[in-house]
Amino acid sequence: MTFSLDRRWRVLLRRHGPASAVWRRRIAMAAGGIAVGLAALLFARVADEASAWFALLVRVWWWAPLILTPLGFALIVGATRRFAPEATGSGIPQVIAATDHPEEADRALLSVKTALFKGVFTVAALACGASVGREGPTVQISAAMLTWHARLLRVPMRASMIIAGGAAGVAAAFNTPLAGIAFAIEELADAYEQRVALLVMSTIMIAGMVSLGIAGDYVYFGAVRDALPAAAVLRIAPVAGVIGGVAGALFARAMLGIGAARDHWLPMLRNRPMVWAALCGACVAGLGVVTGLTWGTGYSAARAIISGTNAPYWFGPAKFLSALATAASGLPGGIFAPSLATGAGLGAALRALFPGDPGGAVVLLGMVAYFTGAVRAPLTAVIIIVEATASRSMILPLFLSALIANSVSALVCKQRLYHGLAKPWRATLVQPGGPPASKVSPTPSATA
Repeated sequence: MTFSLDRRWRVLLRRHGPASAVWRRRIAMAAGGIAVGLAALLFARVADEASAWFALLVRVWWWAPLILTPLGFALIVGATRRFAPEATGSGIPQVIAATDHPEEADRALLSVKTALFKGVFTVAALACGASVGREGPTVQISAAMLTWHARLLRVPMRASMIIAGGAAGVAAAFNTPLAGIAFAIEELADAYEQRVALLVMSTIMIAGMVSLGIAGDYVYFGAVRDALPAAAVLRIAPVAGVIGGVAGALFARAMLGIGAARDHWLPMLRNRPMVWAALCGACVAGLGVVTGLTWGTGYSAARAIISGTNAPYWFGPAKFLSALATAASGLPGGIFAPSLATGAGLGAALRALFPGDPGGAVVLLGMVAYFTGAVRAPLTAVIIIVEATASRSMILPLFLSALIANSVSALVCKQRLYHGLAKPWRATLVQPGGPPASKVSPTPSATA
């Protein structure tokens, strides 16, 4: 009888005790959430320093980007292809692809090596004036960190772990926990289940608490107190939704098709990625030198436009082209922040069409419409804008603009951007009878 009881206790401890798989999983999620919060803060600080260094360089020598930017693009793309081809592009398509084969993800797409190079090369791109954001790379780095914690504690790797890590990255990057949850639902999880929701929310909460505790309760784009009456919403939101949806969809179509267009019109550059990157860098440098506004993430310009600073009408199109050229080059770096900045430029133009309405509110409608048109994630777009500007009174107008933009974008570009970019990465993962993931990598143009 005693033997039977002892055996029963041992079985219970093995299944439910501190060393059980359930507790190892919880520890991995908690430790990973803390690490994600700290890494996101560090990455943001270093990225901001790189952008500040480049801005100082431009102030001293306005012509320096004409040399530095093309050369930097070529060297970074060459180094990325040589040392970490899985670090190319945004990082979000890699995370989406990794959810299909989570057991293979940490060998390539979400390895520690890929995450380290992703951060280093994104910072280097910002130091060269590239129009990239850090939010997409933060998603890939965060998913890799959670994957590493799972392997360290011998937790079976599941798609839910990758989804939780990537969503925590969005939350920590923008200091917007609700946006992280929305992003997990719309972009990372094709089939969202209740158990995944608990994991995602727990990890986001931990990462958000770390970020909040260290960086404070900051508002990413500054607080916007403007509001729109119902009559103004019905006038402005449809216009913003249609224009933003079309513009965002054109960006998505260009991103998805630029590789094929290059191979058709410039076939001699197909196997010369560094030359192609240098040409893209020259475009970015030319736009930046002429305008003086299109460098980097565009965060400062977007914040200034939201706060009421007058922006030239060509800022939106110029940022559109700069972000497209940067992404097409194959550099590591995201499109979140550049897309929001482009949307702010669109909002500045809309503000001129509706001069009698609150300017900050009009700009927010342009931002959410363009971002939704580009990535087709209206819930994520609205929540990011609301949390990043503390504009809770604008929730319903923003949703109306986003839903219109989403419908219009679907007519112009049938495929969702991140899921289209994820297709080549899915092909690199282990398939039945296929080659190992480490032996195959997409071309830069396919992963921009």
